[in-house]
Amino acid sequence: MKRAFLSWTILFLCNLIWSFHFTCIKLVQDQVGPYFTVWLPMLLATIFLAPFVIKDFRKGKKKIKDVLIFVQLGALGAFPSQVLMTYGTQYSLASNAAILVLALPVITAVFAFFILKEKMNMIRWISFAIAIIGVLLCSTDDIKKMDLSSKYALGNLLIFLAIIGNAYYNVGCKQVAEKYTEMEMVFYTYLVLVIMLAPLVWYYEPEMFSKIPEYTTQTWTGMIALTLFHNFLSMILFFSVLKYLDATQVALSNYLITFMGLPIAAFVLGETLKTQAIIGGVLVLASTLILTIVDNKAQQKKLVKISQ
Repeated sequence: MKRAFLSWTILFLCNLIWSFHFTCIKLVQDQVGPYFTVWLPMLLATIFLAPFVIKDFRKGKKKIKDVLIFVQLGALGAFPSQVLMTYGTQYSLASNAAILVLALPVITAVFAFFILKEKMNMIRWISFAIAIIGVLLCSTDDIKKMDLSSKYALGNLLIFLAIIGNAYYNVGCKQVAEKYTEMEMVFYTYLVLVIMLAPLVWYYEPEMFSKIPEYTTQTWTGMIALTLFHNFLSMILFFSVLKYLDATQVALSNYLITFMGLPIAAFVLGETLKTQAIIGGVLVLASTLILTIVDNKAQQKKLVKISQ
C-alpha cells in the first residue's frame, strides 16, 4: 500500500510538471521555433544523463543490441508523437488538438490490452467516465471552437496518429521497464529523438542557433524549465512509476494535466478560470482518487488470490 501511495504521489507530481508544459511553450514561442523548443531541451537532458548511463552501461555489461528496442520505440512512438503533433496543430486548430488528445487513455488501454494483457475493470471504467466528464467541462471553450471539417482533415489525422504514437510508446516502455533503469530509458529515448529531430531543426530553423544570445529572461526561464523539469525530472520520475503501475492507470492519470494546467495558465498567463472548469477539475481529481485508492485495493486483492 505504501509503495502504491508513493507511486501515485510521484505520478501526481509528474502530471503537475507536465501541466506547466503548455505555459512554458507560451513563454518561449516569441523567440524559439517549435522544433528547436523540443530539440534543445532534449539535447541538454541527454548530455546531462550521458555520464550516468555510460557508467551503468559498462557496469551492467550491456551490448548495443540490448538498447536497439529504443530505436523502435523512438521511431514508431516518441518521434511521431512529437513531430506529427507539431505538424498536425499547424494544419488544424488548437481546440481540435485539445479534444482529440482525450483519446490518449483509450488508445493506451487498447495497446495495454493487446500487448500487456491488461484489462479495463469496472472501477477503471467508472473512473474514466468521471474523468471524461470533468475534462469536457474544463474544455468547454475548445469544444465550441472545434471544427472537424474537411479542410482540417489532414491536420486532425496527423494529431490522431501522434496520439497513437504516444500511446504505443508508453505501453512499449512499460513492457521493457524491468530491464532498464529510469535514466537509461530516458537517455536512449532522447538520444534517438535528438538524432531524428536534428535534420528538421537544421532544415527548418537553422537561424535558431544564432538567436540564443538574444534570449530574454522569459525565454530562458521557459527553456530551463523545459529542460530540467519537463524533459529531465518528470521523465525520470515517470519511468520509476511505470515499473509498479499498470499502463492503463498511468494513462488515465494524464487527465490531471487539464485539471492542473488551467489554474497554472490562469496564474502565470492571466487567462480566465471559469466555474465549469473548476467543477471539471474537481471531477478529474475525484477520478484519480478512485484509481489511487479503490482500484489499487482491487489489484492488491487480485494479486493475493493469484499467490494463493
